[in-house]
Amino acid sequence: MSIRQACTLFEIQQSVFYYEPKPNTDHEVRDQLSRLAELHSRWGFWMMHHHLRLMNYHWNHKRVYRIYTDMKLNLRRKHKKRLPARIKEPLIQPLAPNLTWSMDFMHDGLINGVIFRSFNVIDDFNREALNITLDTSLTSKRVIRELEKLIEWRGKPQKLRVDNGPEFIADAMESWTKTNGIELKFIQKGKPHQNGYVERFNRSYREEVLDAFAFENIRQAQTLSHAWQWIYNNERPHGSLNYHTPNSFLLKYGKLYNPQLPSEFPTFQQDIKYQWKSLILNAAN
Repeated sequence: MSIRQACTLFEIQQSVFYYEPKPNTDHEVRDQLSRLAELHSRWGFWMMHHHLRLMNYHWNHKRVYRIYTDMKLNLRRKHKKRLPARIKEPLIQPLAPNLTWSMDFMHDGLINGVIFRSFNVIDDFNREALNITLDTSLTSKRVIRELEKLIEWRGKPQKLRVDNGPEFIADAMESWTKTNGIELKFIQKGKPHQNGYVERFNRSYREEVLDAFAFENIRQAQTLSHAWQWIYNNERPHGSLNYHTPNSFLLKYGKLYNPQLPSEFPTFQQDIKYQWKSLILNAAN
């Protein structure tokens, strides 16, 4: 039987029968790209491609790029998210609690060098510390979970004042606030004084806790932070509140603007096991 008849019998083209695979010559391209990547780790594709051309390697750029991506040498270029224009708003004290909350992040480290973050929330009406959450990573989803737990016992605010951090401008955060009917108010970029209430709180927290103690682990820092949070709300006089504590200011002036405010407004409760005085005395000893 002839080759033509055999191809017809097996229903294949004669070109398939006569095809001879070309030898893979990509190894030379791979070797050159690997060498350049090792010597110049920040060079991108076009830099390497033109450098190879100068070395008289006239490979097609499509072929070089195919091998370049196959070797996973393509660098991820970070693009800054374009922010819409933010409107400057005056920093005015609300007339009642749960109208405006301010939120912000802080950074600090353990004695072993591990960096952790702090997510702080205060009520602008009486500067009350509502939340201090510490962890090595605080994403937008974690922020949402902490806010949901806070809303369960405190109630829902009308506005949240934040800066332009990635956790606050995330799509998840925007979707959550719209679903819950909460207005997200952004300050102007590079203007932290527009979020002055929580920035002033951060200073007190920094001076009296983070800079005053060395922590061995996150749990230790969280325990001391919660103990200080209760002291800040119930015992520490606040200059901008005519030297009332945040909670005493709430009880004295909160009902003036909100007659339906209960006498026992929900506030952050102290953990009896970990009181500030006992923690400080134990640390001193």
